[in-house]
Amino acid sequence: MNDAAVKPSPDARAALNDGNRMPLIGLGTWGLEGETCYRAVREALNIGYRLIDTATMYHNEKEIGRAVRDSGIDRDEVFLTTKVASADMGYESTIKACKGSLARLGIDQIDLYLIHWPSVGKNIETWKTMEGLRSRGLVRSIGVSNFTSDMMDELLLSGASVPAVNQIEINPFVYDAEMARYCAGKRIHLEAYSPLTRGNCLQEREILQIANAYERSPAQVLLRWALQKGLTVIPKASTRDHLRENFNIFDFELYFGDVAKLDALNTVTCMIDR
Repeated sequence: MNDAAVKPSPDARAALNDGNRMPLIGLGTWGLEGETCYRAVREALNIGYRLIDTATMYHNEKEIGRAVRDSGIDRDEVFLTTKVASADMGYESTIKACKGSLARLGIDQIDLYLIHWPSVGKNIETWKTMEGLRSRGLVRSIGVSNFTSDMMDELLLSGASVPAVNQIEINPFVYDAEMARYCAGKRIHLEAYSPLTRGNCLQEREILQIANAYERSPAQVLLRWALQKGLTVIPKASTRDHLRENFNIFDFELYFGDVAKLDALNTVTCMIDR
């Protein structure tokens, strides 16, 4: 288990393969727009979150940038992730998209820039463009999202650098152990979106039993499970109570047997709204 995962501190971070460090928990902002997004990010930063995840297609980069500035927290302390959309992939359009995100966020450098979704025939060109953006200092780390191991192999066979991060859907009901092994072998950090199953599976009997045993919420149990697998998690929340609940996962640890029970849910069908 990643030692940083049990460190009871909002500063706990995972080491990326490029030498940068990424927080273990962040705020996912898909579906948050306008003042709702602004207030959620401000509250998250106040609680102690230091990773904020967004994307061009979320249409909330301006609000996130404003929230970070208004928080009074030093820019170096906040790890901002955004993504190039499929429609913007390619050489010129990726550069334009990155500069657009920088302008909307109101920052000089993106901490982690991801290809949001793979696109046949555009992955390699886009990735090499992102390598150039990193060389120019416009982004610090680059990675991918929703990529399979074959897609990442395609990048590497072209002579490209190894992605720092692969952001994919991960929770006990959706866990690709082969992908986890692949990324571990390449030192690609796995980041889990939808770690709470979008709320659809929190009432599963096994999860409720474990949550009751630890006197924790089902959400805290799922997030703790992910941390003990060495993942970064980006649960979405907009209320103060849920933001605090999701963040309060560094002061307990799941026993091996309970982790195994959660692992077994990967064979259970849960109607996650995709």
